[in-house]
Amino acid sequence: MKQVREYLRGPLERALRPLAYLLLYLHVKPNQISVVGTLLNIVTGALVVAEYPMSAAILYLVAGSCDLLDGMVARLAHRTTPFGAFLDSTLDRISEGVVFTAVAYWFASQGLPFEAALVVLALLGSFMVSYTRARAEAAGCECLVGIVTRAERVPLLAIGLFFGVLPEIMYIIVALTSVTVAQRVLHTHRELRAGG
Repeated sequence: MKQVREYLRGPLERALRPLAYLLLYLHVKPNQISVVGTLLNIVTGALVVAEYPMSAAILYLVAGSCDLLDGMVARLAHRTTPFGAFLDSTLDRISEGVVFTAVAYWFASQGLPFEAALVVLALLGSFMVSYTRARAEAAGCECLVGIVTRAERVPLLAIGLFFGVLPEIMYIIVALTSVTVAQRVLHTHRELRAGG
């Protein structure tokens, strides 16, 4: 899956490169792009609550592109900093939390409590994917394994919104994030045991 992710990321970065250069020329800072991405995700959540799922799906993908752009601009400007990485990761969690919460609210408002609970599990799984990587890296172990990261979750949720298949997508996200967390736990256990 990592190879597939890298294969898809290349064309996306090439498509966004002119915009990255434009932002660099306009002296837009990487952290500003991260903040704009978060604001767009908040609007996405509002669109979900207001029952404009197709518009929400499109805006969610646009907001997701900011996650690529901030890193690209940081590298082009030679402004990759520990704080920038920290801020980006923190805002990613906020963004995902806001959109998933909006989806859970929408299910609850439609009288679908089981589906709303499913979204909470999907969000928990999403957070655990990031948390396991952060804890592994804090222990000195690189942890990039796993079949699903935010790069896959964003288009999955967008598909769910656009085509009206959110419950099915939530089942998929719950399953894939659970597998990814297990992969990262096992990988970290092996790496730390080998190194210790």
